[in-house]
Amino acid sequence: MSFLISPSIEVFRWSLQPIPPFTWFGSPLNTLDVLGAVRLCLILRQLREQFYRQHVAKNGFIGVERKSFVKSLAITLTVVCGGEAVAAPMLGIPPSYMISGVVVGLFGIIQAVIDAFPVVPDITAQLELPLSILDGFTRAFLLCDLIPPTVTAHTSPNISNSPWSLLVTSLLMANSGFFFVNMFSMLAPTPFALTTPTELQANGWTTADLWCAPTITALYAFLTHAQPFWADLHALIVTLLGGASSAKTVEAVDPETARAVCALLLCGLFIGRTVKNFDLWKSFIKPQPKVEKSKVP
Repeated sequence: MSFLISPSIEVFRWSLQPIPPFTWFGSPLNTLDVLGAVRLCLILRQLREQFYRQHVAKNGFIGVERKSFVKSLAITLTVVCGGEAVAAPMLGIPPSYMISGVVVGLFGIIQAVIDAFPVVPDITAQLELPLSILDGFTRAFLLCDLIPPTVTAHTSPNISNSPWSLLVTSLLMANSGFFFVNMFSMLAPTPFALTTPTELQANGWTTADLWCAPTITALYAFLTHAQPFWADLHALIVTLLGGASSAKTVEAVDPETARAVCALLLCGLFIGRTVKNFDLWKSFIKPQPKVEKSKVP
């Protein structure tokens, strides 16, 4: 695994360096932030156009609203800020978008540029496969670097040392935005309408984006000993497996390595999801030739 972990660590080191022109204004935005914003704004436009074509093919232009950049931006910011809007009040901390408008401005500019394009590529396997790797790295950055400190650095020991608070915060911050988008049918070309979001429908709990957030955050906390509970759990498991004679000999994995491991797992998960969604696995299965049974005289 080291031949994959080491390059992943270097990718993070390179992509997390602040880049111009943002550094000219004292902003720490980096390459991964920009690529993640472009990916999100692009997929949201692709989904809006896909829902538009499906609605027109089924119902014609009945109920279709005129395209609005303000609506597009509202959907994007709901996805970006929705998680913090839900979790921050529960933690008693101000959301980051109330302190600085840099991220909001970044997504607004990128959304305006993407909406200005006459056309964008459709959602295809050829496009989604490489982007699944980008999704793995951006999601690992969110679940390992951005979300855990909101809990582990909290001023209240009851929250900072609580593994439950960490997992619930990860679940809410990573999924609440799309939950609201689905609940109000924001991507449909028709007016907003209340509906049951995908996550609450039958088998909705199997959605990869839903359960991977707390799972990956838990793995990162387990490897890095982000809280006493995870350090004790790590020591217990290693001791039970006979890997250490005492809990004191179990050391935490350095954060860069742990983040790289999480990124690789997420890349594999998202690539597998793409293969499943587009039935790419069928291309690897050769159909068996039919053998005609000979008639016995």
